[in-house]
Amino acid sequence: MLLRLLLLLAPCGAGFATKVVSISLRGNWKIHSGNGSLQLPAAVPGCVHSALFNKRIIKVLCAAAPPGICAQVPRTDPYYRFNNLDYRWIALDNWTYIKKFKLHSDMSTWSKVNLVFEGIDTVAVVLLNSVPIGKTDNMFRRYSFDITHTVKAVNIIEVRFQSPVVYANQRSERHTAYWVPPNCPPPVQDGECHVNFIRKMQCSFGWDWGPSFPTQGIWKDVRIEAYNVCHLNYFMFTPIYDNYMKTWNLKIELSFDVVSSKLVSGEAIVAIPELNIQQTNNIELQHGERTVELFVKIDKAIIVETWWPHGHGNQTGYNMSVIFELDGGLRFEKSAKVYFRTVELVEEPIQNSPGLSFYFKINGLPIFLKGSNWIPADSFQDRVTSAMLRLLLQSVVDANMNALRVWGGGVYEQDEFYELCDELGIMIWQDFMFACALYPTDKDFMDSVREEVTHQVRRLKSHPSIITWSGNNENEAALMMGWYDTKPGYLQTYIKDYVTLYVKNIRTIVLEGDQTRPFITSSPTNGAKTIAEGWLSPNPYDLNYGDVHFYDYVSDCWNWRTFPKARFVSEYGYQSWPSFSTLEKVSSEEDWSYRSSFALHRQHLINGNNEMLHQIELHFKLPNSTDQLRRFKDTLYLTQVMQAQCVKTETEFYRRSRSEIVNGKGHTMGALYWQLNDIWQAPSWSSLEYGGKWKMLHYFARHFFAPLLPVGFEDKDMLFIYGASDLHSDQQMMLTVRVHTWSSLELVCSESTNPFVIKAGESVLLYTKPVPELLKGCPGCTRQSCVVSFYLSTDGELLSPINYHFLSSLKNAKGLHKANITATISQQGDTFVFDLKTSAVAPFVWLDVGSIPGRFSDNGFLMTEKTRTVFFYPWKPTSKSELEQSFHVTSLADTY
Repeated sequence: MLLRLLLLLAPCGAGFATKVVSISLRGNWKIHSGNGSLQLPAAVPGCVHSALFNKRIIKVLCAAAPPGICAQVPRTDPYYRFNNLDYRWIALDNWTYIKKFKLHSDMSTWSKVNLVFEGIDTVAVVLLNSVPIGKTDNMFRRYSFDITHTVKAVNIIEVRFQSPVVYANQRSERHTAYWVPPNCPPPVQDGECHVNFIRKMQCSFGWDWGPSFPTQGIWKDVRIEAYNVCHLNYFMFTPIYDNYMKTWNLKIELSFDVVSSKLVSGEAIVAIPELNIQQTNNIELQHGERTVELFVKIDKAIIVETWWPHGHGNQTGYNMSVIFELDGGLRFEKSAKVYFRTVELVEEPIQNSPGLSFYFKINGLPIFLKGSNWIPADSFQDRVTSAMLRLLLQSVVDANMNALRVWGGGVYEQDEFYELCDELGIMIWQDFMFACALYPTDKDFMDSVREEVTHQVRRLKSHPSIITWSGNNENEAALMMGWYDTKPGYLQTYIKDYVTLYVKNIRTIVLEGDQTRPFITSSPTNGAKTIAEGWLSPNPYDLNYGDVHFYDYVSDCWNWRTFPKARFVSEYGYQSWPSFSTLEKVSSEEDWSYRSSFALHRQHLINGNNEMLHQIELHFKLPNSTDQLRRFKDTLYLTQVMQAQCVKTETEFYRRSRSEIVNGKGHTMGALYWQLNDIWQAPSWSSLEYGGKWKMLHYFARHFFAPLLPVGFEDKDMLFIYGASDLHSDQQMMLTVRVHTWSSLELVCSESTNPFVIKAGESVLLYTKPVPELLKGCPGCTRQSCVVSFYLSTDGELLSPINYHFLSSLKNAKGLHKANITATISQQGDTFVFDLKTSAVAPFVWLDVGSIPGRFSDNGFLMTEKTRTVFFYPWKPTSKSELEQSFHVTSLADTY
């Protein structure tokens, strides 16, 4: 294949030979299995699994397989039924990538020629023209190999991968001094062992919400770079606010590889036109790896608009260019969007409470973090498209979220992910990729980790969306809470390894490379207390410090006393199943039962399916249809009802705890539920199904994360309603409380408060009344026959979602009838209007259009009035007739 040269830099003048070029090696490659029996084309970026699936190779193999095997593998989709088990052999083989290419120019004229891999997954030997030029062992770092004396006019590049499963096992076996747990995931996860011994996506060996697909491949860009004078390796910049001078400065860092033996001189010109900045600096570059630092001081008289999280202001950015004009006409130019914002993690004493606060200030303003946790959007990263990222992240802000935690068992996401978060105002809590395990600290492992962390900090630190670094997911808790039953005699060894990895190495590298945002050693952690206790706290779940993770599937999730009144809750949640239209794509008719082999296989949490039924039974009736498919669909629906109501109750508890201290606990300033998205079609904690379809929880999140929210709960027969505000200014309003009966669409009674003011950024008690007294004023109402709704308004204008409080479990509701809900669909531009009519009060009204991609303006709602209008926003072109054919509505009584 003849490759075209991409000209990066202008031709050099006298004194320097020719120019600098970049030669892309993306596109078509060939791969073969370890023994050569399988040979096929493969795309780069990509992986072996994708190549096999795209060419339907597995289907061909199936045709020649022993009888009975093909019956289990009728489709090649990796997520179809039990394919994660049937395709396990792929990860156990050693695969080789090969590409033959020709070059136009004579490579001998170049002083330096590098082969650069932005990402190799994971363990491989790289050969060029049969000459070994390097090895790889880390999915998360950039590799650059010097091929100056190896490259020719016609070349063959080979990347010989070793099975990641075999490699991890070998590394574990060699670590004989002491055990580094865990060995293997629980059997219910159908995973592989010793993932903590390999630097790749940790969940690729299996997790409690995802399959085991340990991939191999060239998963990011690969290219040849040739140059004679110097090459720009990294371009970074950091806005810094001078608190004393009340001015903004900009620090620009550029890393060069200088191959010229002569001193290279020239100018660096920084331009930010919108801020009237045009600055020229004289520079000199000597031979070797060199870093250039440029400082730009922004005139105090110039107004700099800051970047704000979603819901708190604009995401203003400024176009910047940096041009290097060097000796001999050599010219580099880089451009970027620059955002200005400050971030501070505040840990300080709180009045009437032991411990310290734990919250983030953005641009000096305390911000309540509202959001979720992000996991990889697919087991196969080449399938994560720009459109998929845009869809998922737009759904984040559409649900009134302002933050995501990029969880430490996945990947450092692609550049476009962070660019979209910058654009949309999504704050990122960025874990380093270590999760739920102890890790080795031998020299090879640590050398690899240092390269990984250095690269990722350089790559990501210019993004304003990233507000904190975190060393790992749950590893402090795993060690100090004895998750793995390690021998007490080895505790100090494990503590030493922990401090070596996360403090002496990762933390040191982060603080050297980025002084503009905080670093947290783990999540959960006790923050400053953890540091004071030598980086590991005996109880990392102390509610008076840091952040906590909280899960309880046994206690009643409608009981707010179940939940921790913590400073910051960075993980919590409940499972649900995805919708039938999502499951249908990867299952067959025999699978459509809650007790089927498929349903058990798909559930990777021990006893997870039964725990969902347990929570449902606490407040709802289980489906009892004699039709198996109907009962299965009803059960899927009820898992989503349960999940949405549970997470609603818990999140509202955290939001109302923002400004109060009760029994020394409170001042909660963050709620990030687990989890936002799905990696495949299976039961999980997600609010977005695989493919992006909104579960009921995501619609609920749009309400419980609203900027202004009334929250109702009971304590000893007393109804309390709080108002939680994320607004920047005080707001005058009134509270309206209404009581409805399940048996009628007529409002029973209503009352409104006098106008009051909720202060900016506070949560305050608005209303109290004994429930018996409330019901006494509403004729015919009992706890079982009536329901309460409430909202905030001013001058007749609704300021908040209409919230509700159930006075009894709905399985005990009296007068609840099956509702006949109809919809008239019309089109307004690209939006579709659903005019709904109901014959009865209907809780948890679920509108579904099957596999038509899009979302409704609201869903899963309590319908207490005869009519309601809901909008549908399609993500792809559709039609009124298509929607009418696919439309189905379910409410709670339909499952009886």
